This record gives sequence, structure tokens and C-alpha cells, in this order.
Amino acid sequence: MNARRPYRRPMTGWWRKNPYFVEYMIHEGTALAVAAYALVLLAGLIALARGEAAWTAWLSLLQSAPMLILHGVLLLGFVYHTWTWFHIMPRTLPPILIGGSRVAGSTITRAGLAAALLASALVYIVVARLAP
Repeated sequence: MNARRPYRRPMTGWWRKNPYFVEYMIHEGTALAVAAYALVLLAGLIALARGEAAWTAWLSLLQSAPMLILHGVLLLGFVYHTWTWFHIMPRTLPPILIGGSRVAGSTITRAGLAAALLASALVYIVVARLAP
């Protein structure tokens, strides 16, 4: 029997020692909100394919209090995910040069957030016009 025991680096909680990794793990955790909302939309698509009764039942389900609370929680997850996405972006992008000078990280973050707000507003306007 071999008495040697190989060194095994402890992996439990390694990310809690560095604030950057804590922020990153929370960001990645909020991706579950994105996945959960994709499942909600997939359920709606399946209900639409099953017919009018299933569609109406799905719409009624969405208007219930637990689903409204779920949507509020998912919205908070989306907002945090978007915020941290654009906050991390300057650290993950290669340097952007315009006119020979480097674009500041805060400018990249603000431009990304402005683009996300504009896209959200456009989607809201289109959906509001299509809604009966």
C-alpha cells in the first residue's frame, strides 16, 4: 500500500476570497434569471401551439400574484445582470482606441447601459403598439 497522498488543492469557497470573483459569481448566478424567463416564454410558446384554451390559461397564469412576484424577481435579476455585464465589460475587452487615444472604461460602461436602455425602450414601444 502506498503511503503517499498527493496534494489536492482545496476548491471549496475559493471565489469568496477575492471581491472580484464574488461579483463575478453573483453575476453568473443572475444568469439563472435569464434562463428561468426563457422557460416562461417557452411555456407560452407551447401553450400557443396547443390552442386558444391553453394560451388563455397561460395568460391567466401570468396575471396571478405569484407569477407577478416571480416576474418582479426576474426583472431585478435582469437589471443586476445587465448592470454587472456592462460594468465588467471594460475589463474584459481589448483596449479600444479612437483617434489614437484609449476609450475610458466608464465610457464603455455608460455606452453599453445606454444601448441596453434604448433597446428595452424600443421593445416596449413595439409590444405596447401590438397589444390589444
